Amino acid sequence: MAAADELAFHEFEEATNLLAETPDAATTSQSDERTSREHVAVVVGSDIGYGAEVGEEEDDKTSLLQEEKPQPRFWTFDYYQSFFDVDTSQVLDRIKGSLLPHPGHNFVRHHLRNRPDLYGPFWICATLAFVLAVTGNLTLVLAQRRDPSIHYSPQFHKVTIAGITIYCYAWLVPLALWGFLRWRQGTRERMGLYTFLETVCVYGYSLFVFIPTVVLWLIPVQWIQWLFGALALALSAAGLVFTLWPVVREDTRLVAAALLSTVVLLHALLALGCKLYFFQPLPLDHVVPAPQATPPSPNVLLPSSIQPMTTS
Repeated sequence: MAAADELAFHEFEEATNLLAETPDAATTSQSDERTSREHVAVVVGSDIGYGAEVGEEEDDKTSLLQEEKPQPRFWTFDYYQSFFDVDTSQVLDRIKGSLLPHPGHNFVRHHLRNRPDLYGPFWICATLAFVLAVTGNLTLVLAQRRDPSIHYSPQFHKVTIAGITIYCYAWLVPLALWGFLRWRQGTRERMGLYTFLETVCVYGYSLFVFIPTVVLWLIPVQWIQWLFGALALALSAAGLVFTLWPVVREDTRLVAAALLSTVVLLHALLALGCKLYFFQPLPLDHVVPAPQATPPSPNVLLPSSIQPMTTS
C-alpha cells in the first residue's frame, strides 16, 4: 500500500508541475497509456492511407501533365530518343522471345508491350553484318590452309555489302509490309495493324538467330552448314509468322496465305544469299590458267615460197 501511495503521490506531483507550466494542458494517468497508444496507432495508420491517396493523386497529375506536353516531331532527335530507352533485361527478354517462338505467343503483345525499341534491332543488324564479313574471310583462310594453291587476299568490301544488305532488308521489307497491311486495313474493318516501328522491331530481333548460325558455318562440312541454316531459317520465319498471324487472319485466306508465303520466301532468300555469297568454297580468282601457245620449233622447215635465195 505504501508503494501504491508513493506512486500516486509522484503522479499527482508531476501533474501539478505540468499544470503550473502549461495551464491549458490535459493530464492522463498511466492507466490510460495503453488506450492512448492504440489511438496513436490508429491515427498513424489513417495518415499512411491518406499519404498513399495523395501519392496516387500526384501520379495522376504527373501523367496528365506528360500527356498535355507536346510530342516532338518525328524528324527531331528527341522523337527517336525514347526508342533507345531500354535496359539490358528488356533486350535479353526480347531476344529470348525471338529464339523460342511457339503458336499463340505474340511477340509484340508479350515482349514489346507497345514499347518498341530500335536499340536491339540496330545492334543486331550491325553484329550480323560484321560477323558475316569476318567469317566469310575466315572461310577462305581455312581453305588456303587445306589447299596451298589457293591465293587469299582480304576482301574488305564484304563488310560494306553485308551492311547494306542487312540494313536494307531490316528496313525496306518491314516498310513494304506495313504499307500493304495499312492498305488492306482500309478494306477490312476488323483487321488490326502494327505500327511501323513495331514491325521493324520484330524483323530486327528475328535476325538474331543468324548470328550464331553464321559462326557455325565455319565448320567445313557442307551438310552441317545447310542443316544449321535450315534450322535458323525455320525459327526466324516461325517467329514472324506467329507474330503476323493475328493481324492477317481477319483478311481473306488467299491474301493471308500469299502474304505469309512472301514473308517466308524473302527470309529464305536472305539466308540463301548470305550462304552462297559469303561462304564460297574457293575464291573467285582461283581459276586454272589457260594454256599458252608454244612458239614454233626452229627445225620446222619453212615453205618453199619463203626459202632464202642463194647467190651463184
